[in-house]
Amino acid sequence: MALDLSDKLGSFTEGAVVGTMARGIIGSEILRIAADIRALEASGTKTCNLTVGDFKTSEFPLPPVLSRGIASALEAGETNYPPSDGVLALRQSVRRLYQRKLGLAYPIESIVIAGGARPIIYGVYRSVIDAGETVVYPVPSWNNNHYVHLVGARGVPVKTSADRGFMPTAEELAPHLADARLVALCSPLNPTGTMMPAAQLEAIAKGIVEENRRRSARGANPIILLYDQIYWELALREKHATPVELVPEIAAYTVFVDGVSKEFAATGIRVGWGVGPPAIIARMRDVLGHVGAWAPKAEQVACAKFLDDDAATRAALVEMRRRVDERLSALYDGLTALGARGLPVRAISPQGAIYLTVQFDLVGKGGITTNDQIRALLLDKAAFAVVPFQAFGYPDESGWFRLSVGATNVREIQEALPRVEAAMRSVLYQSFRK
Repeated sequence: MALDLSDKLGSFTEGAVVGTMARGIIGSEILRIAADIRALEASGTKTCNLTVGDFKTSEFPLPPVLSRGIASALEAGETNYPPSDGVLALRQSVRRLYQRKLGLAYPIESIVIAGGARPIIYGVYRSVIDAGETVVYPVPSWNNNHYVHLVGARGVPVKTSADRGFMPTAEELAPHLADARLVALCSPLNPTGTMMPAAQLEAIAKGIVEENRRRSARGANPIILLYDQIYWELALREKHATPVELVPEIAAYTVFVDGVSKEFAATGIRVGWGVGPPAIIARMRDVLGHVGAWAPKAEQVACAKFLDDDAATRAALVEMRRRVDERLSALYDGLTALGARGLPVRAISPQGAIYLTVQFDLVGKGGITTNDQIRALLLDKAAFAVVPFQAFGYPDESGWFRLSVGATNVREIQEALPRVEAAMRSVLYQSFRK
């Protein structure tokens, strides 16, 4: 008979047993929203779920070549610990990928493999930032506020605007560079699905290089640029640019965040990598080694072969982009049509990633005062599940939302749009009656 410990686990308050950092962590806003979706679906209501930055495998299956490669590696016994910086064959494969597709030739010491992009981001923060140092990042953006908290940094969020696709400009970042130790950028951007124009990125990179020259002259530590390009292979209508190709001098200060998760619908495979200056990469290797944030060895072995298989990766990307684009286009066209019919909704034309940025401009109408009320309205009245920009650090209650297409299809989107129209018209009718 098992020992019942329910009355022996203590009645301590959280403050007595949990450290200050852990007490201050804010849980995932998206997971909270997911709980509402589960409750609705448990009641028998099927939703058009546009919340998760993940993929429903029936809609976006893993490339068969990669799936078979993982199975073969497991059968071959590739189940022990990988090297702390990653299987050499995969690091070499990533090196060739960057040479072949991005025109960037890095030494092998510049590459570290980890269990997805998240550990790479954490590894950059933890390896570069000392407590109290400043991290500058645009909002909306994914999780920078949480990483700032984890390492005890001072976060400086820079609010961006819709007319620039919620991408920061050099002018917006410039006032904060003198104090910055880390600048965190992402393109294509989660949550917006927009991309950094090359001229804009070049100006930002030049600003960082100029600031670092001034710091070098006085012996101060440089700004490091974290450039998250996990979605770059899903650039749909714009050409992806990197800061290093535009301003080669910034290579000494730039760490790329990348992996197979998004472009191959391989989020559960947990294979990501960082590419940057060897001095930073070596420390990231050691940090990640201590927390065991390695990608599984079989998956690393399979990914090494897959990334070198140009025909297989090209075919997988063509199909992936097609599936993503048809869903984003269905959403964009449908919501734009609602706007043309007089409803207060607008969308930014999708450029990359798996996201669409949409404004449901209902604040101040029918008693609605917050984005979360709009979210609840769309979920309850239209079974249309979306994420407000507040989940990505954006402060304004202005009706902006992220819509993710990884767990849906065109039919579900088309069926949902009339429900969205009815829900919005009900709010406008209430506002009119008042």
